[in-house]
Amino acid sequence: MIDIQLLRNDPECFAKKVARKKFDCDLPAFLELDRQRKLAITEAEEARAKQKLTNLTMTNLEKGSPAFLEKVKEMKLISKKVKELERIAGAFENDWKAAWLTIPNIPDSSVPYGRGEDDNQVIKTWKPSKSFSEAIPHYNIPWFSRAIDFQRGSKVTGAGFPFYLGDMARLVRALIQFFIEEAYKAGYSEVLPPLFVNATSATATGQLPDKEGQMYEMPSEGLYAIPTAEVPVTNFWRDEIITENRLPLKSCAYSPCFRREAGSWGADVRGLNRLHQFDKVELVQWVLPENSNKALEDLRQHAEMLLKKLEIPFRSLKMCSGDIGFPHSKQYDLEVWAAGQKRWLEVSSCSNFTDFQARRANIRYRNRKGKVEPVHTLNASGLALPRTLAAILENNYTSDEKIRVPDILKPWVKKDYIGESYYSH
Repeated sequence: MIDIQLLRNDPECFAKKVARKKFDCDLPAFLELDRQRKLAITEAEEARAKQKLTNLTMTNLEKGSPAFLEKVKEMKLISKKVKELERIAGAFENDWKAAWLTIPNIPDSSVPYGRGEDDNQVIKTWKPSKSFSEAIPHYNIPWFSRAIDFQRGSKVTGAGFPFYLGDMARLVRALIQFFIEEAYKAGYSEVLPPLFVNATSATATGQLPDKEGQMYEMPSEGLYAIPTAEVPVTNFWRDEIITENRLPLKSCAYSPCFRREAGSWGADVRGLNRLHQFDKVELVQWVLPENSNKALEDLRQHAEMLLKKLEIPFRSLKMCSGDIGFPHSKQYDLEVWAAGQKRWLEVSSCSNFTDFQARRANIRYRNRKGKVEPVHTLNASGLALPRTLAAILENNYTSDEKIRVPDILKPWVKKDYIGESYYSH
């Protein structure tokens, strides 16, 4: 959630910053609710002070005396009034908190203005020296359906839940291991998180109330299947105070991710382009406020390094104000070139949330002077597997219908090529 003082101190400036994003929120209505809440709290506090004073006066009166009995009558009326004012203040508090959660994070001053994806800025493009003249869409590889079985996945679960078989399962495992090992080298400590979170955790990271329609829910248990490991990992430090000398904290986590993402059809969602369950390695950082923009650049460069080692063409985008997420202050997206489809596919978002998530999650640090303040949180996909895998399949397809295994993955795959021979048995 936003620092409420930024809005109270300069509503016009804050409104201009929020207007750069695509999310609607009624700031004048919130400020009026904020005024009414403060007034209700003040009235309740004044009534409680009067109740306390009356009670103190009674202690100095003789029990049963006319003055004492008069104060008893007065005390009953005051107590009734206090309960009513506390009820009113509590109702305003609940409405105020709910409204506060609907206000998005403000974009960093370096975020370019724009209304949508067409306004994002390409800041880097990279490709290896080899050509891709043999490339075809991954879903058109002759043996694709025997390596990644969507039909049986649909039978067992539903659309968007495939089986990975044989060498393809090994390739997926190799990617996960590669991403985790590279995170270790970069100073991240591994976390194996829960795959379900409660509503408080989802609210803390900004999935609720913004993305409830995209999350799989278990209503009877009050739990949500995680859309990304960012949610449980960030909440690891919820309601805790971290000493300054422990920052930055850096965690990496592999997990399956679950997203509905319904409503799209055609080539854009064919094959591995969009799944309801997919694997991802997530990188999460908790840092000092003055270091968060530098940490964001480090996250982006880490994700770019992974793609270079995989020899996958990619581009890095600085996301415009109209295309960054609800809790985001600044965001980069990395897209791989799918040579067969001749299109870009997103495989990583690198995001700085400043203190937005930390305020919602109550994650703070104590500085050297003893003052307690919110940390800044960041995360990045390092990387998401399905589209990374799609790019590997398309950019390494050979004329004899095999897939060249990237050199960096061979220690885990144990093969130079994978192809139909495995699936013909």
